[in-house]
Amino acid sequence: MRAESEVEPMQQTPEQEELAGAPLREFGEIETPVSPPSNIHVLSIIGQIEGHTVLPPQNKTTKYEHIMPQLVAIEQSDEIEGLLILLNTVGGDVEAGLAISELLAGMTTPSVSIVLGGGHSIAVPIAVSCSYSMIASTATMTIHPLRLSGQLVVGTQQTYEYLERMQERVIKFVSEHSRCSTEGFRDLMFRTGELLRDVGTVLVGQDAVDAGLIDSVGSLADALRKLDELIAIRRKIAGRAKERIH
Repeated sequence: MRAESEVEPMQQTPEQEELAGAPLREFGEIETPVSPPSNIHVLSIIGQIEGHTVLPPQNKTTKYEHIMPQLVAIEQSDEIEGLLILLNTVGGDVEAGLAISELLAGMTTPSVSIVLGGGHSIAVPIAVSCSYSMIASTATMTIHPLRLSGQLVVGTQQTYEYLERMQERVIKFVSEHSRCSTEGFRDLMFRTGELLRDVGTVLVGQDAVDAGLIDSVGSLADALRKLDELIAIRRKIAGRAKERIH
């Protein structure tokens, strides 16, 4: 009878020997295949939209000074034919949100926005500024007046007249870039009974479409399909323009 130390090791196949000698590099992970270059740029606006005031480091933010140069680069790019905006934000700085909205509205590059989770407060103008807007069936949008404190105002010592003018800028922009009228959006903003101890309205999915703010309810696949349609239309227009020149 052999002692335990004298037991012969099990024979290994050449493949097992090769694996045994190789250094351990990865464990429990699957490498994502490299995707081919895309003609669509995806831009996420999440957390809180940060403006001139730097928010605490524990806050998840989208900095408007990072977004604006990207929009300029996308508009100038020949390779990028479409822009997909993913929105999941509580809102934030009014002027920063309007600046992003104004840039999006002035782009010739086809764009589609989709509200996922929530697109609240100043995110509403951003959503409606794109060529086409969508919202997930369970996503929400909160419309309420500008406040002296909270997530919407740049500072804390704003006058009533300044708030009124800023508020009118938001109402005017939304009504010009959606099917919601000025009176309709103002009604949503000042409606009582929707929000506890406050004024405003919470819209869920189809409610935002019925109010005229968003074009349709859809998923990611729907948003990409719509963006492809807009890109195809732009290609046709560009092709006709070239034919006229020649």
